[in-house]
Amino acid sequence: MKFQLKNSLAITAIAIALASCANDDDNHSTSGQGKIDVEFDNVFGSANLILNAQGNATSQGETLNISDVKYIISNIELIREDGTVFIYPKSESYFIVSEANEATHVLELEHIPAGNYTKIKFGIGVDESQYNLGETAQGDFFAAAQSEGMALSWNAGYKHLLFEGMFTSATVITPTPFMIQTAKSDSNYNYTDVTLDFPDMALVRTTITPDVHIFADVEKVIDGTHKIKLTDNNVSGMGAMITSGENLSLITANLSGMFAVDHVHND
Repeated sequence: MKFQLKNSLAITAIAIALASCANDDDNHSTSGQGKIDVEFDNVFGSANLILNAQGNATSQGETLNISDVKYIISNIELIREDGTVFIYPKSESYFIVSEANEATHVLELEHIPAGNYTKIKFGIGVDESQYNLGETAQGDFFAAAQSEGMALSWNAGYKHLLFEGMFTSATVITPTPFMIQTAKSDSNYNYTDVTLDFPDMALVRTTITPDVHIFADVEKVIDGTHKIKLTDNNVSGMGAMITSGENLSLITANLSGMFAVDHVHND
């Protein structure tokens, strides 16, 4: 009788455990669709970026007071733990991130297949294939870019990155303007892709919306793999304006190392 009772209790315990697992699986099902938030947090080195309010020293002996940072994020892809890729709809995959506008810092991506994601890939700027479709194929985005100062005329194309402010150095004592704009040139289109690993998986579920927190270190625009001195580009003494020439390709290469995923929240 005691043996039968022990068996009954054991069977009941197993049944409860299985039911609990089943309920847990239901709560974390990898079927259906969910959302994911991708947050871009601009920094300068190890410091939070504050516009118009701080001196930011580079390894080239220059100090920058930054007044504006904007860049276009495009062509987002999310890579699952098994290596398969979800490509976010191209027509919805163009965003302008502006440091001055906090509402643009978080990209809210919807209709993401539930799954475990380990990487993100995105472009900096508007890709050449999209630009070559012509102005009418851009939908509302070209007008939005113009209103944000990220495009002038259609022939000039999009600005992929805008980076502006004032600088000083050992030989430039008076604060002097600088302006960096990456865009297409006669020899290069100056668009680049970035692929980032997640430190922890982003668990997209119908009931879980992960937040992927990306640091964008704007110091690396001119102080990354390629070192670019604003002083050397202050030819007339009126300001360092880098909007064309060989430096654009070097800055574009630097952008690949500008971004890093700091952490992932699965809330």
